[in-house]
Amino acid sequence: MNRKYRKTIIAGNWKMHKTATEAKAFAERLKGALPRAKRCSIVLCVPYVDIPAAVKLLKDSRVAVGAQNLHWESSGPFTGEISAGMLADLDVKYVIIGHSERRALFGETDHIINQKVHAALSAGLRPILCVGEDQDQRELGVTMEFISYQLKAALAGVTPEDMRRVVIAYEPIWAIGTGNTATPEQAGEVCGAIRSILRKLYGARIARSTTIQYGGSMNEANAEALLAQEDVDGGLIGGASLDPDKFLQIIHTANQD
Repeated sequence: MNRKYRKTIIAGNWKMHKTATEAKAFAERLKGALPRAKRCSIVLCVPYVDIPAAVKLLKDSRVAVGAQNLHWESSGPFTGEISAGMLADLDVKYVIIGHSERRALFGETDHIINQKVHAALSAGLRPILCVGEDQDQRELGVTMEFISYQLKAALAGVTPEDMRRVVIAYEPIWAIGTGNTATPEQAGEVCGAIRSILRKLYGARIARSTTIQYGGSMNEANAEALLAQEDVDGGLIGGASLDPDKFLQIIHTANQD
């Protein structure tokens, strides 16, 4: 982490877990046990149905509520979809875009992800843009080339001013939900490479101030070593974010000097 130049952000991604009743209990536990230190920002990206309860309970805390997806159009005949404006109206602050599960299971292309990034920015939301390689790409040695393409495609047309509101999450696909985790050195190397790509696209100042999270099975046991890397500015936490005590441990770790 490097708090001199950028925010440390710990974000939980609940995926398809927890009812509104369970979200309420989680928020009450989290809110009552947050550390006094405010060296990191905290985000909970919850299912759509949990958003109103989470926003209400966390309103007076420093925990922001995020969504896990959105549609790129502002309205229209898209049964079952949710627009950026609908999320913003609920006081949602962040939205995850381009998660590997959305790409693999729901066929989201780089063009769709780019449209979603623009939709989120237009509505005043902060995108958490996910990029990352699979096992084959890592073994073939094309990790950096692949991630460079993902970044350039997703950020096409994003202005330097808007880029200041984008968070990048590096999520090696081979480490999501598998129990495998990139070593701190691997995570730091790729996050550093992402910052170098951003420097070429937007200049040194924006690259230096962009928060880059690690999102591949970060948990309470490995968070300290991962966050010790210069270019790892937080985590996009999956499984460990479902347990308030584990999530709080990660938050406490991120708040350390």
